[in-house]
Parts: sequence; C-alpha cells; structure tokens
Amino acid sequence: MNILQINSSIFASGGQSTRLADAFVAQLARGQAAQVTVRDLAQEPLPHLDGERFAAFLTKPAERTVAQQADVVYSDRLIEELRAADVIVIGVPMYNFGIPSQLKAWFDHVARAGVTFRYTETGPEGLLKGKKTYVFSTRGGQYAGTERDSETTHVRDFLALLGLTDVTFVYAEGLALGEATRQARLTDAQATIQRLAAARREDGHSGPRHRSATSQSSPA
Repeated sequence: MNILQINSSIFASGGQSTRLADAFVAQLARGQAAQVTVRDLAQEPLPHLDGERFAAFLTKPAERTVAQQADVVYSDRLIEELRAADVIVIGVPMYNFGIPSQLKAWFDHVARAGVTFRYTETGPEGLLKGKKTYVFSTRGGQYAGTERDSETTHVRDFLALLGLTDVTFVYAEGLALGEATRQARLTDAQATIQRLAAARREDGHSGPRHRSATSQSSPA
C-alpha cells in the first residue's frame, strides 16, 4: 500500500492537523508493507501559480522553453506521487475561513487539464479514480455543517475534479475555545483515527517505509 501524506499547516510538524495526519498514517501503516511519502508544504513550500508557470502547463511539449519544461517536470513529479498513492492523507487547518495558501499552491500544480482531469461534453472528468482520501481538518472555532464552512466544499470539490470522490473528513474544531474543549476535541479526533485506521487496515508482514517527498526535489 502506498500512502501519500500532504501536510499544509504553517507550523509544519507542530500543527494540530499535521499531528492528526501523522497519527492516522502511523495507525494505518502499522504491521503492513506500506510506503509512506510525506510532503510538507510549510517546510518546503511550492511556488504559487503565476502566468509563466500556467503558460508552461498549456504549451505543447515540443514548443516549451527550457524554463517551461522545468516547470512542467516539477508539476509532473507531484502528480506522479498522487498517481502512485493508494491512500491520500491531507492535513488541513482553517485559516481565515479557507485553506492555507500552501495547499492552494499544491492544488494548482496537480490540477492539469488532460493530465489529472479532462473536459468532456458533460463537464470535467477526473482521471485519478479509485483512491481513498482522508482529510484531517482543524479549526479554532466550530464551522462544520454551517454556511461558514466553505473550506470543506472547496476541498471536496477540488478532489472530485481529479476523480477523488471517496473522501472522509475528520474534524477537530473549537481548538481556540479553551483548554478543556481543545483537549476533548483532540481526544475525539484520536478515537476516530483509531476506528478509521482499524477499519482500513489489512494484514501485512512488514512495517512502513517512510520517505520525504520534498527532500528529493525542489521547485524549478
């Protein structure tokens, strides 16, 4: 089993969403022949999409400049991580009612028409089907299920664009509403993690192999 973990907290390993994602991946990979790829978008952030990079994505391979080809190769590496993954785990804090800009940059690099989705007469069709995604969302307030929770809709719609429609959200909310509330919500999230991981795990004989995706490549 190949697991891709995307951390988007600006606090990297110290973020609550990262800690929940870490705990879930550890539980999920326990006792299995799993390969875990971790991409931390705070430790090594991706470049934000600009006109030059977007133009590179649209340019035909034979017509690309050297710089454009480098931009495309970098995007391709991120997409290959997605393609190789059987399970995708994303840690997503809420900042000012939205996702971190680091995660948006990752979205913009892996959403490529004709590569990860395609346009049809009935609308876009995702090309990365058959994968399970878990999203660990942490918030200071309480927004899940309310009209203020545009973050969940954004993430779910984006993943669906790529064909990732089997998505489970785990929330830890109210983390800024006092220490007692914070600890209670994190404890609840940890219990959910154990339940979900146990339901997903299959018998295996060797432990997880970890590698850091961001340590292997850098933005062009």
